Amino acid sequence: MPDQPPNTDTLRQLDQKYLWHPFTQMQRWQREKPVIIAEGEGNYLIDSDGKRYLDAVSSLWVNVHGHRCPTLDDALIKQSRQLAHSTLLGLTNIPAIEFAEALINVAPASLQRVFYSDSGSTAVEVALKIAYQYWQHTGRPNKSKFVALDAAYHGDTIGSVSVGGIDLFHQIFHPLLFSVERVPTPHAYRCAVQDLPHSPKECSAHCLAALEALFQEKGDQLAALVIESRMQGAAGMLLHPPGYLASVAKLCRQYEILLICDEVATGFGRTGEYFSCMAENVEPDLMAVAKGITGGYLPLAATLCSEEIYNAFLGGADKTFFHGHTYTGNPLACAVALASLRLIDESDLLNTVRKRSTTLQEQLTQHIAPIANVGQIRQLGLMVGIELVADRASRKPFPPAERLGAEICQRAREHGLLLRPLGDVIVLMPPLTISPTEIDFLIQGLQTSIEEVLARRTELP
Repeated sequence: MPDQPPNTDTLRQLDQKYLWHPFTQMQRWQREKPVIIAEGEGNYLIDSDGKRYLDAVSSLWVNVHGHRCPTLDDALIKQSRQLAHSTLLGLTNIPAIEFAEALINVAPASLQRVFYSDSGSTAVEVALKIAYQYWQHTGRPNKSKFVALDAAYHGDTIGSVSVGGIDLFHQIFHPLLFSVERVPTPHAYRCAVQDLPHSPKECSAHCLAALEALFQEKGDQLAALVIESRMQGAAGMLLHPPGYLASVAKLCRQYEILLICDEVATGFGRTGEYFSCMAENVEPDLMAVAKGITGGYLPLAATLCSEEIYNAFLGGADKTFFHGHTYTGNPLACAVALASLRLIDESDLLNTVRKRSTTLQEQLTQHIAPIANVGQIRQLGLMVGIELVADRASRKPFPPAERLGAEICQRAREHGLLLRPLGDVIVLMPPLTISPTEIDFLIQGLQTSIEEVLARRTELP
């Protein structure tokens, strides 16, 4: 008989003895009984005790076609029988070449070159370094500073943290970071200007005015603006007003500031477009992609740039872009990414996402929006943030110490859902292959979980 894995209790003990989990307070973790995932099947994950959960956050926003997708399985197995890895430093490989071509063919027309890395953080880091070096090579070295939104999240390497703006994640590292110019986030529900009416149009106008004022004052010093396309994920699923990104792109062109679109979370069909910026016909100078790039199978990321930027690096050794990782352009990851991209087209997945987004919106409106403590539901395709508030009229938040969002997500596991909150914002980000029946299951379990936790809260003395 094959060796049997340790039982769940033993695995939990080993986890709590040896592992350090990301974005996790480990003292609290030691008191919990973690769910140990053993298998995946379709849009579900199965734990070490055999319980099934709908993967309602796509295993941290990466799963596209479901788990154990036969097409991706086959691509991985086939490539593993040919070549697992070969460096891209001084050599190249077939999957890296083929996927680069396929990626450029579906990207905004302004983007013509692909630089591989291995995570969303590194993809943004690469974009920042390319933008900085571009201006050095084109005779404008004073253009060396970056602009980012005040509630931005672009990853956890030092450069990407520098352009991030979430104090909970970033404040401790402040002495290590480079300075960045900040502009207000166009989040109408909690507008930065308190006396401004909370309408998306007026909030957008205020934020664009602040951005243009900065460009007018310091444009000759600014290398690039980096922005999450149309929705800021880790900040709480903050949905930008329609047209805001297109207006930002226009201002960047006007003031000769490079535009870096962070499509790490929003790319590869998540919003119903290949890339979110394409919904507003925005063609960035650089674009960072990761997460869904391999359908949730293997680490891979890419930074895409224009031919103009690429050409600025041609010449002597002093113009070389000295950046690269050991597993850059890994053949296994690129082969699976290529298969995933082809499957998006062959299955007409973008059209499916649009249909499922409408179904999800209808269910949210009918079953979740009426709950008294739901302040706002923000949705872009199959990206959803449900903000819970102590008082809907005043938009007063719950005390952070109550960890309401975390408690609701914990309760949801009892109803067969795997969710992860952003504070008191419940995030829904299911695989793009979610079915209408699974959407019903998701919304029913979420509604029950919210109502149970809120009822228990009111019963406490």
